Amino acid sequence: MPQSNLKPDNGVMLNAYPDSLGDTLNDMICFLRRPELMDVFSSFYILPSLFNTDLDHGFSVIDYGLNELYAAQEDITALRNMGITLKLDFVLNHLSVLSEQFQDILRNGENSKYRDFFIDWNRFWEDNGDITKQGYIQPHERLIRNMFFRKPGLPLLMVRFPDGTDIPYWNTFYQEIRYERVDAQDLMHAARMQYASAVKLADIINAALESGKKPGEISFGPYEKYALPTIAYLESRRKYLGQMDLNIKSPEVWRFYADTFNKLAGYGASIVRLDAFAYTSKEVGKKNFFNEPETIDLLRKIKTLADKHNVMLLPEIHTGYDEKAHEKIAMEGYMVYDFFLPGLVIDALERRSGNRLVAWAKELREKKICSVNMLGCHDGIALLDLQGLIPREEIETLIQIIIDRGGIVKNLHGQKKMYYQVNATYYSAIGGDDRKMLLARAIQLFMPGIPQVWYLDLFLGKNDHEAVRRVGESGHREINRTRLTVKDAIQGLQNDTVRRQLDMLRFRNTFPAFGFSTELTAETPSENELILRWRQHGYLASLTADLRDYSFAINGIAPDGTVCFR
Repeated sequence: MPQSNLKPDNGVMLNAYPDSLGDTLNDMICFLRRPELMDVFSSFYILPSLFNTDLDHGFSVIDYGLNELYAAQEDITALRNMGITLKLDFVLNHLSVLSEQFQDILRNGENSKYRDFFIDWNRFWEDNGDITKQGYIQPHERLIRNMFFRKPGLPLLMVRFPDGTDIPYWNTFYQEIRYERVDAQDLMHAARMQYASAVKLADIINAALESGKKPGEISFGPYEKYALPTIAYLESRRKYLGQMDLNIKSPEVWRFYADTFNKLAGYGASIVRLDAFAYTSKEVGKKNFFNEPETIDLLRKIKTLADKHNVMLLPEIHTGYDEKAHEKIAMEGYMVYDFFLPGLVIDALERRSGNRLVAWAKELREKKICSVNMLGCHDGIALLDLQGLIPREEIETLIQIIIDRGGIVKNLHGQKKMYYQVNATYYSAIGGDDRKMLLARAIQLFMPGIPQVWYLDLFLGKNDHEAVRRVGESGHREINRTRLTVKDAIQGLQNDTVRRQLDMLRFRNTFPAFGFSTELTAETPSENELILRWRQHGYLASLTADLRDYSFAINGIAPDGTVCFR
């Protein structure tokens, strides 16, 4: 390796949950201090279970305090002292129902200072639909015909206020209503009934609730005269889980946004990933996913908050290439995710052709798109994002190949062709072939952008179907989230393919030829060949690959001609 103080400004980024390796972030830090990991990573994207969260593996945030099960401020400080910068999440669109703001609404109803912090469905759709017997507005069909839905039915949750009224709030993602078990004494006071009858009725109610019935669906039999007060009592004790959409027209929300940036910057975040930002802007009659120009206007306002802390923003969005959302965001000066690369690499390995990778590398550089690229990640492999880059029938072929290798497709609210990801580990998606894995990693490291490395890819993780079965219907993404013990990871370091990945990552992270503004040339001398070269400060890094047999060579040459890496 060259004796130079020059380093890439787009070094390698680790991606993991705080408990992905070991039980806590401290376990991960101890592992990163091992000599085998020296100089391998310059940054760490820690997923949001780092924070005080409840659902969705961290993406349902209660508040942005550190999760005491996984991390402490000392851990964050330790990473800084190791020279590792942080990328952290800010979930713009929603907060957990367990957040202080939503709980205040449940306690105080109309008198809550957060009454409009979340989106009152009926106020939003006022004069644009018909009120239903359930108490929510059904918008006119023409206004929601093109609206994007993440789940069946309207995206709302009926919330019981202290005065007994039900108010619908906008709820794009997960929701769950729970009813607590009752005992005889509860019912004696709530329905003014005798103890012996209350014992019998409590048994009826608890059995019905355990079977999944809602209070209004319970058959009270001989105790029908107690139905109304009992139902009212049960409804008053509803408990919720879910992620409630924020009302960006509320000044309180913008105060919350500013406070959150203060907190994330205080942790030392240099990059903040804007999760679910495309859902945040909502207007009557629009798709309500990446509304234009409202979403771009939102990003500009968010950027003013981030700029106060010198924080770089990374908006996260999944759309087809042909929709050009990534270009629109990049043109505003933001980094973007290269969700196209994972599929393009699999396409290249399967077709044994580098032509599409070369074309994509050239397009990224010509259009000056700064990106974070990846192979695997905490989500799935976004193959439908390739629409417009490669023919649809070839996308379907890739999807089927990964399914045949044990991958899972999760359709959005049961509608065929509404999925946008295939869930699989990257190693399983390419057939568990070490040659392909090494070449895939080499290609990633030589493509434009910051290389983000999912911890499980590094250790050749295979599809975890048992984890999917444990979680159930909503557990499809657990296929690629297997937790490793420290012992597992140390043992993994003995694997030749793991060690060779680490060698390549260290080279990519430290060799001066790489950078955002580096000269990059990409060529396919023949259908099966791929050549990528980076030049900067007199240093040259080159990758030459033969896709027929997945062989490749990497060279790093210093300005004086010394071969630094081979």
